[in-house]
Amino acid sequence: MAPTVLNMVLETYPNKGRVIDQNVRVVIAGSAPPPAFVRKVEEDLNWEFIQVYGMTEISPLITTSILRSSEQGRPKEEQYRLKAKAGYSMIGSKVKVVDELGSEVPLNGQAIGEIVTRTNTVMEGYYKNPEATNQAIRDGWLHTGDMATVDRDGFIEIVDRMKDVIISGGENISSIEVEGALYEHDSVLEAAVVAVPHERWGEVPHAVVVLRDGYSLTEKDLIEFSREKLAHFKAPQSVTFVSELPKTASGKIQKVVIRKEYWKGHDRMVH
Repeated sequence: MAPTVLNMVLETYPNKGRVIDQNVRVVIAGSAPPPAFVRKVEEDLNWEFIQVYGMTEISPLITTSILRSSEQGRPKEEQYRLKAKAGYSMIGSKVKVVDELGSEVPLNGQAIGEIVTRTNTVMEGYYKNPEATNQAIRDGWLHTGDMATVDRDGFIEIVDRMKDVIISGGENISSIEVEGALYEHDSVLEAAVVAVPHERWGEVPHAVVVLRDGYSLTEKDLIEFSREKLAHFKAPQSVTFVSELPKTASGKIQKVVIRKEYWKGHDRMVH
């Protein structure tokens, strides 16, 4: 399921009073979940959390976050952090993160590149669209459009889609990282962070947030909370509270729909 669907389960299941006798394994895909979701699944529900990553063009999966024996003895919080990542390549898939020159990024969890892959299940191409095919598949590697880092253990962490990276004053900001910080607040049910125009910095992070029923929160309080978790330039400059976020049929939050509202009347919409 997508993280937004999992969020619905986390909100409703504890109040149902139902007991599932067998072990439950939750497999998440579609977008990067905040680490707070992993903690809730494994501590509150006592279910196993696994994230997988892929896309339709790959038919469909290339990585998994199932912990290997070398990672299972680590502190719980570190395990949750690893499980919130896209993980490492599955058998039969070649996956790497490369910079603009095509070289693999250092395994330091900091350098950002694009995820590329080659497997026996990569598409032949887009139907009757050779231009898009040639842009996506280069030198035998499918370019996913997902930006990521790789840590010393080889775990890939998606930091954003190319189009969702916020470039503020020349600094790249991961909307996923900012959303992860917002989800740590008890009042936040759902959050989406997008770039909005700014006269001085070009664009800055803006948070669109759905609050849990019965909870209240001010824009100022949430901004201050996020600044405790993030560098100040990464924290949202503003917050809009809404009753629901636009989603696809599969439960993905449609950031492009949100972003359009804030770029009306501007010459261009960055990314």
